[in-house]
Amino acid sequence: MNWQAAIDFINTCESPWSRDCSPPWGIHDQDPAPYNRLYGPVHARGGVAGVIHHRGQCLAQWGEVHRADLTFSVAKTYLALLAGLAVDEGLLPDVHEPVIKRCPGIGFEGERLSRITWHHLLQQTSEWEGSCLGIPEQVDRYRWLTYQPGAAEGRKGDARPLGEPGSRFEYNDVRINQLALALLHLWQRPLPELFTERFLQPLGCTDPFQWVGYEQGWTTVRGQRMMSVPGGSHWGGGVSISAWDQALIGLMLMQGGQYQGKTLLSKKWVARMTQPCDVAPYYGYLVWLNQAGHLFEAAPRSSWFAIGAGSSITWIDAELQLVCVLRWIDAAKTNDCIAQVMAAIGRS
Repeated sequence: MNWQAAIDFINTCESPWSRDCSPPWGIHDQDPAPYNRLYGPVHARGGVAGVIHHRGQCLAQWGEVHRADLTFSVAKTYLALLAGLAVDEGLLPDVHEPVIKRCPGIGFEGERLSRITWHHLLQQTSEWEGSCLGIPEQVDRYRWLTYQPGAAEGRKGDARPLGEPGSRFEYNDVRINQLALALLHLWQRPLPELFTERFLQPLGCTDPFQWVGYEQGWTTVRGQRMMSVPGGSHWGGGVSISAWDQALIGLMLMQGGQYQGKTLLSKKWVARMTQPCDVAPYYGYLVWLNQAGHLFEAAPRSSWFAIGAGSSITWIDAELQLVCVLRWIDAAKTNDCIAQVMAAIGRS
């Protein structure tokens, strides 16, 4: 295994984003005014970093692996873990249940919106309409990511006609924030506190961690003031976590929700997370799938990913017994980095 050659190559693939948050930085500047601004805090980033676990061993690490850095949309996957915990504990008996049944009064009223289920929100197919945390979801209509097969159909932010829940996949951060708000009302506890207690502490994560909201993110739940955190850092805020702790979360998922003899999530829920969406077979429950090889050609079809802008990658493959975290790499070079890792483990 020539790990040094792989690490040397990955270190040449640093993200073009500035290290001090100076423009161009982040993705909020692509939004139509007046929503092309930050609502939550951001902080300077570190350099390229990574951790690789294979067949029960940590085979390689490089960069500042214990530095807590913004992960952007990896936070979406962490929302899926909190939803799964609610299912496992009976707080949410059926993901196909309309959200309004347990979370009335937060934006799911109306003949069409009342049919939106947790399943729709987790697959990003809800076609939810409205504003969350002061931002209208239209800002992210017609959004198209480089990881999606096909091509964009319209201009981002235009008023695309909405369809029935479940009819269309659209990567929409406002709708994700609406899911986070619903989970806050379902759990009636701050999500960062819950995530720390039920995942980070049992995994032995000790590096700095924070999950921060927007300036306008405070809401009232059962008479208590709580922060509704975003599922990413599109407008700032979000999750800051180390590459090392990201890898521990990845190990738990790779092992079907188990870690050192403890069950943190049911195997059934982890399997459900990786079931392809009917209208977007490259997506599961807030994770990206590679079953047809469209996502990353160099990765096996059994691989799946938590991906954040910048880029932050958690690559999971139970068949390979592999977890690989890549931080602050150029998104355009992700496949090349994956190819280097595959060669290092002798699977190119």
